[in-house]
Amino acid sequence: MSARVVIVEDHGLVRTGLRTTLRTGGFEVVGETGDGLAACTLIADVKPDVAIIDIGIPGRDGISLTRYVKNELGGTRVVVLTMREEEATVSAVLQSGADGYCVKSSPPEIVVDAVRTVAAGGAYFDSRVAAIVRRRLSGTPASNVLSPLTPREAEVLELIAEGSGNAEIALALGVSLATVKTHIAEVLRKLAALDRAHATAIALRSGFLA
Repeated sequence: MSARVVIVEDHGLVRTGLRTTLRTGGFEVVGETGDGLAACTLIADVKPDVAIIDIGIPGRDGISLTRYVKNELGGTRVVVLTMREEEATVSAVLQSGADGYCVKSSPPEIVVDAVRTVAAGGAYFDSRVAAIVRRRLSGTPASNVLSPLTPREAEVLELIAEGSGNAEIALALGVSLATVKTHIAEVLRKLAALDRAHATAIALRSGFLA
């Protein structure tokens, strides 16, 4: 069964392009709106698998809407779509609980990849911002709080933050898929995270990897 998607984007041409791209990619577009307040009701009523949310929407901004969807409407995963690539925006999106981040100037297939990845339970970060995420995760600790992660688990988390899937992580680290799954399970357990995207956001907020 194809993933059911809602588009929250206030520019009509962009929304039309997204609709066409998603349908071509095999997804079912079950709702659209250009207003953040209307999106709250739409997503609650339709209960899509994935909501694509633009940051700069009227009524309720995309960061606030994402936080609402993730905290109040469990079950719907979120891909944020934005023109912005600066570190402050990336951090805000991650802290909102978003499962994916796409830059509007990237090729359309990036959105398809992001929706497919997050619908399957993964996290996806556009290559345009993955370097920022990696830099923040691998930087000098910003507090005296010690990381609960082992060095290998931290490596796995860095790769997750770049949007790597389990097979890609296994290849990068030279380990088996079973080992990768074990490491991910430990990362989620130690960070008390619900999923991969949540683990990344917790790590960035905590200070021990930021």
